[in-house]
Amino acid sequence: MDLDKRYLRNLDWLLIIVLIMLGIFSFIGISGAKPDANYHWKQIIWYGVGFAFLTIVLLFDYHSIGNLSYGLYAFGMLLIIGVLFMPAKNNAHSWYQLGFMDFQPSELMKIFVIVTVARFLSKKDEKEDEALGLREIVPAVLLIGVPLLLILIQPDLGTALVFTGILFSMLTVARTPIKYFVILGFCISLVFVGLAYLYNFNKDAFFKIMKPYQWMRIESWFNPDAYPKEGYQLRQSLTAIGSGQLLGKGIDGGTQARNGWVPVGESDFVFTVIGEELGFVGSSILVFLFFFMVYRMVRIAMDSKDTFGSYIAAGVIGMIVFQTFENIGMTIQLMPITGIPLPFISYGGSSLISNFLVMGMVMNVGMRRKKLMFE
Repeated sequence: MDLDKRYLRNLDWLLIIVLIMLGIFSFIGISGAKPDANYHWKQIIWYGVGFAFLTIVLLFDYHSIGNLSYGLYAFGMLLIIGVLFMPAKNNAHSWYQLGFMDFQPSELMKIFVIVTVARFLSKKDEKEDEALGLREIVPAVLLIGVPLLLILIQPDLGTALVFTGILFSMLTVARTPIKYFVILGFCISLVFVGLAYLYNFNKDAFFKIMKPYQWMRIESWFNPDAYPKEGYQLRQSLTAIGSGQLLGKGIDGGTQARNGWVPVGESDFVFTVIGEELGFVGSSILVFLFFFMVYRMVRIAMDSKDTFGSYIAAGVIGMIVFQTFENIGMTIQLMPITGIPLPFISYGGSSLISNFLVMGMVMNVGMRRKKLMFE
């Protein structure tokens, strides 16, 4: 523990302000979706817990956390494996039901993966200015790919895809040669070609790989009007956001989620509530806050005193950007519907705490970006 008053000069207070403003948007969105359930007041409590965890992370040099990375990774893997034997919730084995809260270990695993891969990649920088080779790329892909596959088994496609965003951003910052991205893209294309072949010529095998409800989500995404039941949520979301127009209906003036016409408006579709109540202007301000958050994290990554810190920031950027784009995109038909929450906005303790923890890691890197005199 080495928090010194001198480090506070390097603390990114603008990020703190952004988090507080996101908390205000979260309160507005959740209260507009579930006014009688007190979820918005519970979210304030979770925000307080989140800031407490963020503060604790700042107390320790991120290198000391990095020294524990492989042990944390192993612990996370045990949690991911163990949850597969837990009772299913919403047709997925993704939660430990602890009574006072439901804990999703995949949220914690995102943090462990980012720190572990950052630790691994930083070792290659002992070879000055050398780009990544297969000896570094393959282990990095495996470190992310193994938990990704286990999360797919749960099944939780949305969360699994977040790990791909983390991998892409970290490999990009590590100066991975473009040829490896081309090879990776080709392999992914082959997977899609194989799925297309199975769908056309062997549907039984196709639906053993992809669950029928997952495929239905894709079909209803392209044409929600053709699927009255499956496309209902998307149609209601588009109606709600469109009805907000320029300035919105006002706080607590929304009707779609408040009356239950937009399911899970407090979590997955919280952006729908914000769009309806605050309109295009309010929604744009929220999107700007996310852009500004990413900008500040990019600055921290660039100013980091070592590549370990840069890789941590890069992984968090990939995680936040992917989740934000997917969540907002699915409410306006840009992306298929998944269960990915909107960072810092959607209701939920596990996701909110994990987001505060990774933000604490990034701010930790920023605080220690410069060598202090006499240290």
